[in-house]
Formats: sequence, C-alpha cells, structure tokens
Amino acid sequence: MHPVGEDEVATTYRRFAQVEAVSESPSLSAWAAWLADDEQMVARLASLPRDRTQPNLVFAAARVLGADPFAGTVDLQRILQDRWDELVAIVTTRSTQTNEANRCATLLPHLADLDGPIALVEVGASAGLCLLPDRWSYRYDHNGDEHLLHPDDGPSPVVLSCRSDTVPSRTPDITWRRGIDLNPLSVGDPGDLAWLEALVWPEHEDRRHRLRTAAAAAATDPPPIVRGDLLTELPGVLDQAPRDARVVLIHTAVIAYLPAMARQRFVALVDELRSVRDLVWLSCEGATVLPGMADRLPPDRDPTDFVLARDGDPIALVHPHGRHHRRIDI
Repeated sequence: MHPVGEDEVATTYRRFAQVEAVSESPSLSAWAAWLADDEQMVARLASLPRDRTQPNLVFAAARVLGADPFAGTVDLQRILQDRWDELVAIVTTRSTQTNEANRCATLLPHLADLDGPIALVEVGASAGLCLLPDRWSYRYDHNGDEHLLHPDDGPSPVVLSCRSDTVPSRTPDITWRRGIDLNPLSVGDPGDLAWLEALVWPEHEDRRHRLRTAAAAAATDPPPIVRGDLLTELPGVLDQAPRDARVVLIHTAVIAYLPAMARQRFVALVDELRSVRDLVWLSCEGATVLPGMADRLPPDRDPTDFVLARDGDPIALVHPHGRHHRRIDI
C-alpha cells in the first residue's frame, strides 16, 4: 500500500483533533492538533503505508512506549523523534482493534427482534468481546428510567450502559458464533490485553475497567475466531453455521479500515451471500464508510455518531462506544 501524502496526514489529524476526539479525549485531541501543525512529524508519518498512519494506531503505539497523554506533547515528541524505529515496529505489526463490549448495547435491541436460534458471525472480531452479547448484563436509560436486563443464567460481572429510545425485553438465543480477523487477539494474552488497553482513550477509565472485566469473563470460554481476510474467509465461515439457526453478520468500526475498493467488494459479497441464504446483516460504521449511507441520514445528526444499518438500510444513530442509541425513520 503506497504512502499517504503529507497534506492528507495533516488533514486526518486535524479532523481527529477538532471532531472525533475534541469532546471525548482532550488529551488525544491536543496530541493530534500539535502533530497536524508540525511539518517534520507529518513528513515522518507520511513515509508510512497509508493504513499505518491512523491517529488511534499511532497514539496507542506511543502510549505502549510510555508516552503520557496527560503530560502534554513532550512525551509524544520525544518518542516520535528518538524512538521512531520502535514506534514503526509497533504500528506495522499491530492494528487498530478496539474491542469495545459496550457496542453490544446498541446491537442488542435489533438482535432481540430476531427469532432464534441465532448463529452470530463477526468480521473484524479482534478478541471477540462483541460476539458475546448474550453473556453481558445491560443497564438502559430510557427517558430517565433505568431498565436492567441480565443473561438467562443470571447477572453478569460485565454491565453495559446505554441511553436508548429502545429497550429490549430479552437477550438473544445465540447457539453458535464465529469471528474472523486478520490477527485475532487473545483476552488471555497479557501483551494482547495491554494493546487493547492502549487503544482505549486515556480519559475513559470506565471503558478500561469494562475491558478488563469483560476480558476476564470471556477468557473462561472465548469465542472461536478464524484468522484470515474477511473477503476470503466469510463464505466458508457462513457455510459452517448450523442450518437450523438464523445467521446474523455483524461488524462495528471495521470496514472503515479497508481501502475503498475492498469496501465495495465487501458490500457486493454480502449482497451475493444474502441472495442465496437467509442472512441478516447488521453494520455499525461511520456515516461515510458504506457507499451512499450518509445521503440517507437526518441532516441534524451528530457527525461523530455511527450508523447502525440492517441489510444496508440505516435504522439507528449510535455512539461509537455504545453510550447512546436512537432509532431513525428514513
């Protein structure tokens, strides 16, 4: 993959500072704003392959190397200048694989609408925490009223919180599950868990605690994850699903990391698979990720919201980390 231009790198980091992180992570917003205006640092990042310049990836690598986001930009500058080769080694072997279990809270209202049993397949599964929506407890804030929902076998140590206009009445009946990822992570591996923690934005202590709790719970019975490219492996994984189960394909904040041509191939592949079998496709991505999606959304939407879509049709606007859910009528 060819390097990205310096202007594009600067624009990406400036947008991250001004839109994506400004309200969620002031520390990373400050890092991105400084970097976008530093020509030397932009040039260094522009020497990397295009898919290795993502702010989340670079900042997580810097944090693994000891950079403290709450200390201003001094640590980041030092690492980019003095430990560049170490940072490159991390960003070229790791990926942005944020595994936010709380996204299950925005998927659950739509999974609960489906008749079971369900065979759940996730592409870009990371460590598989979003493959376990039936194992978590949920706390929904619906117009100021609290609604608790637990798995059939009792409360989970993991409680996912979401402000939602829709409250499911049950957890889904998931009888089979598989993930696909280029580089599956293991919740039982200290190095993998440390990387997942580095991907959590510094101010989000609640997410860090949830990650650790969910990882410990998932480690007792982790979901199977197939190593490979989603475009290559998806048909075979779907063929393994039980024929008496309803197959549901999910992904959250994954397709954005594919090149434009690969995104189009993925959509075409899913459409082809849906034409030959009963397959429900639930996608949760940024508004501009899937072709034509942004044109079908309310004009007053929050630009940082993700779009939850069923079979390519937008059905809800959701927080990227699962904090809120709002159905939309198109």
